[in-house]
Formats: sequence, C-alpha cells, structure tokens
Amino acid sequence: MLLRVNQLRLLRNASKLLLSDAKTPKLCQLSAKTSFLRTITSGPSQLGGTANSSKDYEATAGTMAEVKQKIIEALGIQSFYNPIVSTREHLSQYVPESQEGLPARSMQDSFTSAIIPIGSDLALRDKYVGFLGTIRFGRLMEDMDMFAVWIVHNHVKIPNLDPKVHLPYTFVTISVDKIDFTDLVPKHDADVRLSGHVSWVGRSSIECVIWMEQKQHGKWRKMTRALFLMAARDPTNTRAACVNPLVPANDEEKLIFEGGEGRKKRRSLLQKQDLMKSPPNAYEQTLIHEMFKKSIDVSSKAFNKRILPPGTVWMEDADMSNIIFSHPEDRNAHNKVFGGFLMRHALELSWALAYQFSKHRPTLVNISDISFHAPVDVSSLINMSAHVIFTEMHYMEIVVLAEVFDAVTGQRTTTNSFFYTYSSSEKLPQIIPRTYHEAMWYLDGRRKFVYAMGLDQSAQK
Repeated sequence: MLLRVNQLRLLRNASKLLLSDAKTPKLCQLSAKTSFLRTITSGPSQLGGTANSSKDYEATAGTMAEVKQKIIEALGIQSFYNPIVSTREHLSQYVPESQEGLPARSMQDSFTSAIIPIGSDLALRDKYVGFLGTIRFGRLMEDMDMFAVWIVHNHVKIPNLDPKVHLPYTFVTISVDKIDFTDLVPKHDADVRLSGHVSWVGRSSIECVIWMEQKQHGKWRKMTRALFLMAARDPTNTRAACVNPLVPANDEEKLIFEGGEGRKKRRSLLQKQDLMKSPPNAYEQTLIHEMFKKSIDVSSKAFNKRILPPGTVWMEDADMSNIIFSHPEDRNAHNKVFGGFLMRHALELSWALAYQFSKHRPTLVNISDISFHAPVDVSSLINMSAHVIFTEMHYMEIVVLAEVFDAVTGQRTTTNSFFYTYSSSEKLPQIIPRTYHEAMWYLDGRRKFVYAMGLDQSAQK
C-alpha cells in the first residue's frame, strides 16, 4: 500500500512540473500531450519492477543500477564477462510469429521511472561530475540508452509464457531521433530522474519518449526530452521479432501515436532525399554555387585558384579525432560495445571541437540524429572523428563519425553517426567546403540544423 501511495505522489508531482519546467515550444507541446501519463499509476510490471525497499527514490523502478540488474535477470544473460557468450537459441521457440497473438498495450502500461542517485551516492557522483563542476551529459546518455531498453521491457508481454522462461528478445537501439534541452543548468550533486513510455510501435520497431529531470530546490525540474527508436530481435539477434501492438487508450494517447506515425513518414522521406542517393534540390545547388563563387579569384578566370573569404574557415580545418579502446566493462547485455558508451565519447569529442572552434565554452542546444549502422565488438579500436560542417550566426552543426579501425589492414568501417547543434556567445565564422564531397556534407549539416532548430525548411528555399 505504501508503494502505491508513493507512486501516486510521484506521478502527480511530475504532472505539475512537466509544463512549468518545459522552456522550449516543442518540448512544452509534447509535455502537454503526455502529462496525463504522469497521473496514472500502473501496477508492477511482468518483470517485477518495484521501488527500492530501502529508500524512497520517488521512482517506480528504483535506481538505474537496479534497472540494469532487472534487465539482466529478465533476459537470462550472464552478468560477468566471458568471451564466449552463452547461447540463447533455446528461447527462439518462444518468439511470437505475428502480432495477432499478442495482447495490445497502451502507453500507460510501459510508463516507468528510475533514479540516478548522485545526490546521495558519493562514489557514483565522481563518475558524473565534469571538470567545470557541472554534470557530464555524456554519462547521462549512457543511462538514457539503457532506460529505453527498460521501457520496451515494460511494453512487451507474451501471454502464457512460463515465468521461469527468460524473455525471448534482444533489444537494440536503431537511432535517437531528437533530444531537446531546457535552459536548466544541471548540477553534479543532485539526483536525476528518468521517466518515459512507449509512444509508437510498428511490427518490430518501438519508439520511446524519455524525460530527464533533476531535483533542485526540492522540486523536479526538466532537463531534456529524447526520442529513442528501438528494434526487437530474436534471442540470437539474427532476425526481427514481433512485439505487442500499441493501441491508444484515449484521445491524448492518439495524438502522441499520430506524432510517432508522422516521424515514421519523415524517416521514409529522408531516406528518399538522402544526398547519398539523390542530388541536392534547386535551392541547395544555388547555395553551393554561390559559396563556390566566393572562394575563387574571379579576376583570374581560373577555377583552380581558391581563396578564403574574410570571416570564413575551410571545412577541412575544423575537425578533431581520437582513437578509443573498448573493454569488457563497456559491453552491453550481448557482448557488443554498449551504445551509450559510444554516445558518451562522441558527445564529449563534439564538445571539445566546439570549444576549440568557437574559442568559447559552447552550449549544447540539440542532438538531432544518432544512427547505429553496425554493432561494435568488444576489444575493437574505435576511431572517432568530429567535423564542423555548418555554421549560422552563433550556431554550429557538428557531426561525429565512429569507425571500427582494423590495425592490421587499416580498414575502417563506419558504425555510428552523431549530429550535434551547439551555440556560442560570439558569432562564428562561416564554414566553406573545398570539394563536392564536403559540399554534400555542408548541405546535410544544414538540413540537420534546420530540423534541430524547428525552422520551416520550405521557407529556406
């Protein structure tokens, strides 16, 4: 009974704070649509999620350390490292063949929350504090990635599955669509709370919306909101697996679900308009030609004489890279490099480049797109390269590429791409591409910037 009272108190308080702490228009809009979820308390999930019995953490799933342990137990995987992964092939017989035999779920069913107790756990706090005395958001990205998996665990439900049988799924992150930030300055010595739910479901793909809050002055204040797109795979991670359909329980859930449908259509449209497949549109071609004319000596009548206009920087001169090692402690539940580990390193490298390029401490405004193209094996050498590919007034768009580096052959395989939007206190120089390849990168960065800032792209043509 006490647990249920605590859950109700948590969700009611969160519903009050959801709108008051949302500073950006889009964040406020989504918060308004989802605030009703914060007033609903679901019972314990099929995985046995309960609050911490030793301390009231104001969260339905306890701490993130407990969430990690629950995921390990639900999947039946080993908690210690072994180069030879124990087989899960025997679970394949329990994978649903279609969605027809799976009960529909609502958004309320998957709602959950968890605490990162850096306010009270001093040993844990050391991992989250940055050299500026603020919190390391890269660390929080790791937790958000794991929490998205936990949300999916709360959504899936296989009827008549023996409680002794482990969950016959493998959940992987496909992409992070967009991460918005409020103007709250996070502190390193106050608890952080993650909460969220499933917002859209396809056949095997699941979109999760996640909020992050920090307790300041006795109140939970919003820090960010993220959209994670996850994929359900079979126990051996060799094929897609069906998950429970999502059926909106009321009009507000319908609005959220329609938003997910809209993002699905946008992803399909972006694939068709990908500059890898299609040429730039007419406006973009004109834009590149104007930049080309600014970077040549028109009086010489020679195309090979390039000049750098005042207030500009060659794109090739605005980059930074490093090589990182991955170890067993960086693995996920399936002995691959944890996606959150890659997100943390990519974010910190992008911040370092933004600092070097702007000569001022930058502010992270938006993360517009994170894509996972291929898994990364533990023990891999990972080359990360960051590039400033677009600037506009005080803003810059940075892309970070993660590549698995084979030290023997020298071959590099791109596994991830990350796009970040930063702002600076001073106006930034314009980025100028030298080659056609860089010009396509410039246009791609411009597209990401337009989306991240909520600008009407049609108005830019």
